[in-house]
This record gives sequence, C-alpha cells and structure tokens, in this order.
Amino acid sequence: MTRTVDPVANQLPALLAALPADTPLVMLNLLRFRAQAAYRDPQWQGSGRDAYARYAAIAMRKVQEVGGELRYRGAVKGLLIAPEAEAWDEVLLVRYPSVAAFTAMLAMPDYREATRHRTAALDEARLIATVALD
Repeated sequence: MTRTVDPVANQLPALLAALPADTPLVMLNLLRFRAQAAYRDPQWQGSGRDAYARYAAIAMRKVQEVGGELRYRGAVKGLLIAPEAEAWDEVLLVRYPSVAAFTAMLAMPDYREATRHRTAALDEARLIATVALD
C-alpha cells in the first residue's frame, strides 16, 4: 500500500471546481504518527507526535485567522468496523467557514512552511472534505 500523507496534486483543484467558494467545509483528519519524526533537516528531532505538535501550533492559529475552528480532537481507542490497516492514532474535525477560507489558509507562507512538520510527523493520514447535508 502506498503511504499517503501529503495531498495529491489534482485533488484540491477537483474539490474547488466541484464546490462554490462560499461552501462551509468540515475536514475529517485521520492521523497515524511515526514513532520517530522523519525530518530531512538534522536540527529537528523528536517523535511524530512532537513534530505534529509543532505543525498544529501554527496550523490552528491559521485556521482561526481564516474564521475556522477545531471542532473535535480525539484519540482512537479501537476499531469496530474497519480493516486493521485503517488503525489511527487521532481524529480531528476542523470547520472552515468556506472553501475560499480553506484555500486562503493553504496559501499562507507560514502555514506552508509548517507543513514540513506535518510531513515529518505522519506515517499515514487522510484529509476528507465534508459538507453538511440538508
């Protein structure tokens, strides 16, 4: 199975084309941490959780700057209906007021710089865009 941590290049443009810019989003984040963060720069060290904390400290400020909020953060304690390969460490739900707000955050230079910590932290991840059902 291919390791999935960073966005696939064509997925964001497809999402943007499918939804109006003012559509609110809730992003489901499924996270599996590395035991040891995989940094390319030797100045950075620590566990995957340590690296993710570095990313989250910046990312959550950026989420708030665009009007978003962390709705839920939880530790996964068991699988009831899922293959073992889908075992996760944490789940996050992050609400953005609009697709435009989410894409504005992605373009922020300090957010983009922080993503190196996310990449180093995670062994596997999912980022699933959801919209409310009427």
